[in-house]
Amino acid sequence: MRFKLTIEYDGSRYAGWQVQKGERTVQGAFFDACKKIFGETKFEFFGSGRTDAGVHALGQVAHLEVDSHISPERLMMSLNDNLPYDVNVLTAEQANPKFHARYDAVERSYIYLISKRRTAFGKSNVWWIRDELDVEQMKKVAATLIGRLDFASFTDKNAETPNTIVNINAIDIYETRDLIAIHITGSHFLWKMVRRMVGVLVEIGRGKISLTDVESMLNEYSPMPAKLTAPAAGLYLEHVYYKGERTFRGPHIVPQLLRLR
Repeated sequence: MRFKLTIEYDGSRYAGWQVQKGERTVQGAFFDACKKIFGETKFEFFGSGRTDAGVHALGQVAHLEVDSHISPERLMMSLNDNLPYDVNVLTAEQANPKFHARYDAVERSYIYLISKRRTAFGKSNVWWIRDELDVEQMKKVAATLIGRLDFASFTDKNAETPNTIVNINAIDIYETRDLIAIHITGSHFLWKMVRRMVGVLVEIGRGKISLTDVESMLNEYSPMPAKLTAPAAGLYLEHVYYKGERTFRGPHIVPQLLRLR
């Protein structure tokens, strides 16, 4: 049987999603849980994509295939009983035998959270920026990052994916008294791409770089975005979309989650 799992996790204690020798990872936590539940029975477990060390997820998707007639409800309960406290299965459902969490995904969305004040609760969940940011200017420049564009400047030159063309469908920026949330939706994302987009937008908000600078980054390779990479702590994989799902415009996470009032 093949199952589709929707998962949330706090990435603070993990070296990312992908299994790595000698490191604590989210995928590794699922491998350990499945071994406890199914014993020697072989299983296949794939996520929709990797998240970096310290990055969180509100709606990561994975598929699990295992030779068992366990019900989705029992599977979810058993996994949560054997997973660490900071990893949680939100839903489990039986999937088409050919469903693949990564290759069937058509769109993904991320949220980046910026705190406008020092907070005792959010150091591992937000990026605290002391400077006052011009959010309206950030919104204006964010529009230039929307579309089918070459984001070579926003990833490492030696990244695994040689094709750096990405379709960004929307960038929305929301502001409360204490929080700025940057919501980005796209076909897929390159290594560290979202964090570098955020870093560039923050420098726009600070008035340190201009719209012309950002246009130049898109027209030819620039090392500047790498120097401006935002910390992992504020980044959340929000949602993974599959064919037939309607894109949600607006972040699910709310300031109260981080006690930012």
